Amino acid sequence: MSKRIKSLPQQRGFVLFDVVYEDGSRASNRRVPMEILGGLDGDEPARDLIAEQEREIAQKAGRPAREIQSLTRSPAPVPKPVM
Repeated sequence: MSKRIKSLPQQRGFVLFDVVYEDGSRASNRRVPMEILGGLDGDEPARDLIAEQEREIAQKAGRPAREIQSLTRSPAPVPKPVM
């Protein structure tokens, strides 16, 4: 019988980003799937996805889409101790 080789854990879930728009407004904790990140493009796929989401939201709201000025990863939440 051969040994079973453990597979590496898959990274799933979302990465949170803070977005600052050209008009100075800010959106915190915009969710981006982890699968599209991590390549040679860095966080650029996240910018494209968030810009697409913004266009869809603006279209539904009947207003022009806001342009992204900066995009940074949100800090990881600190787990609260259980008492």
